[in-house]
Amino acid sequence: MASLLHQTERKESLPRAFINGVSVEIEPNDTILKAARRAGIFIPTLCEFAALNHTPGTCRVCLVEVEKLDGTIDIVTSCETRIEPGMRIRTRTPEVRRRQKLQMELLFADHDENCSSCSRHGNCELQKCALWVGLDGSHISGRHCAPRVEDMSQNGLRFDGRKCIRCLRCIEVCRQVQGPLVSALVLKDTGAGAQIGFRGTDTWAKSDICIQCGQCSLVCPTGALSERDECCKVFDMFDDDSLTTIIQFAPAVRVAVAEAFALPVGTNVEAKIVTALKHMGADYVMDTRWSADVTILEEGTEMLTHFEEQKKAGTLDKPFTYFTSCCPGWINYVEKIAPDMIPHISSTRSPQAIFAALAKTYMAKKAGLEKKNIRVISIMPCTAKKDEAARKLLAREDGSRDTDVVLTVRELIRLIRRSGLNLAELPDTPFDSPEMSVSSGGAMLFATTGGVMEAAIRTMNAIKNNDPRPLPPLEMIRGPHGIKEATVKLGDLGDIRVAVVHECSNVAHVIDMVRNGTAPWHFVEVMACPNGCVGGGGTPRGHDVWGRNSLIRQQSVYKIDAEAPIHASHENPEVIRLYQEFLGEPCGHLSHELLHCTYEDRSRKSEVKPARKVFRLEQLHAESGTNDGI
Repeated sequence: MASLLHQTERKESLPRAFINGVSVEIEPNDTILKAARRAGIFIPTLCEFAALNHTPGTCRVCLVEVEKLDGTIDIVTSCETRIEPGMRIRTRTPEVRRRQKLQMELLFADHDENCSSCSRHGNCELQKCALWVGLDGSHISGRHCAPRVEDMSQNGLRFDGRKCIRCLRCIEVCRQVQGPLVSALVLKDTGAGAQIGFRGTDTWAKSDICIQCGQCSLVCPTGALSERDECCKVFDMFDDDSLTTIIQFAPAVRVAVAEAFALPVGTNVEAKIVTALKHMGADYVMDTRWSADVTILEEGTEMLTHFEEQKKAGTLDKPFTYFTSCCPGWINYVEKIAPDMIPHISSTRSPQAIFAALAKTYMAKKAGLEKKNIRVISIMPCTAKKDEAARKLLAREDGSRDTDVVLTVRELIRLIRRSGLNLAELPDTPFDSPEMSVSSGGAMLFATTGGVMEAAIRTMNAIKNNDPRPLPPLEMIRGPHGIKEATVKLGDLGDIRVAVVHECSNVAHVIDMVRNGTAPWHFVEVMACPNGCVGGGGTPRGHDVWGRNSLIRQQSVYKIDAEAPIHASHENPEVIRLYQEFLGEPCGHLSHELLHCTYEDRSRKSEVKPARKVFRLEQLHAESGTNDGI
């Protein structure tokens, strides 16, 4: 009761202002836009992005009229203007609406309006904003679009400067999520010639710092930044009777599609995706979770071998830290920015690469298929997976690629719509070939931060402790925190310390600790995107993906894991069959040939980049804002 009274007193003591005649509370450091949103009052904006605390005021659309206590009246941008007690704010006066319309006209006059070919067609914030302000056509004669860069040089992403409105979201997300050592995008030139460019180079492909995570494309309000669309390539494969198309889709995909078809966020629609792809003409539709289980067998065996070697050498209490390898954005970060970490990276390929390799060998043999006629199509929540598929170090001796095409979730949505289908109305269809589709709950966890580590610990615990009982959820490495840690007892190895990190801005601190010899962890999972693959750069766009939607998808992942009939990767009967019939044993000769890889130094300078400062564990928690774990 005392607590409730305290809250009531505090609420009544808050200063107040008035927006459209409605009394609103003022929290500390409130802008007009924040206070209006909290009160449910809509103000249009294009450049602001609350999840990044990004309020540059560049779009000039969030205009409001402000009358202060002294009687002065002004029109200001609501995203960067502090709200003051007693202010009277009006959002829809004739002058406000006139200026908003004028600003939208100026934006369109400086914009490539070829909407039909735009990746954001039908889901464009610029078009929505034009509707919000009541734009009924431009009265500005001629077009004033200055020459802008169009860059198609990256494997996974494309940039069309003609559609850029200079909101600067892409620069901010790159800096905040992947850290100052990345910050691959910059604003070049000034005035009408100002445009987004690539730091240190004139073309995107030459960037030695961009990791192709795709977060920039996720927050872009227009079609300026997008994935390289390969839908037509997939349709061509479906229509070619001489080819056998094998589709795999990642764990996160099944919980990241629903909202695009007006289904509740996080709904598991895997069986409807199978139906849609079979309707389009896919020969086989299979589950990347199966190869995630294979990944755990390979990587878990690899790690246990390393730990046993450290124990034999007497160095297990001062561990040589190893990192996971399934995130291609993270691998790009290591090769481009921290190449001295290459010896610390697991050699196990990602689930996408493992599935593709086995589809063209193991499955080809069992199904009597010609490898040359097989096309493996991956559907991933990630733009960097497109880059991974094209990696020279993953090519075979004859130059062929295991993964032929990678589509993002956004491309899958377009593929379904271009086929005239509504996913929500489709019946359920099971995956093809249970030999490469049966999976464990641990494999489902790959979709979110901490999941790879939890799946690995389940299997390593069973092996070292000879204990078949399922482990309870490892809550200390679940959830959205940037850096999490735990200690697990693995038989005669004793206590093994692990950590989980997502976003490369966080992992930079961990790398510094490894370099300085202060890292206490034996094994660290890294994912480049916020919350892992459920927040991947290829998932559906929208402000909510950074907050509510991503967390809902994460909870769906945990629910699917909890309800799975198979708990851990080593229990998967079809993975056991794979080793019995084909591979022999984890980390054996054939496994190394097909399922492991090496890495290369792709940094600007081959020498090791110096650590910025010495980090110790307590400092790491303080700087990351977390104290999860042990």
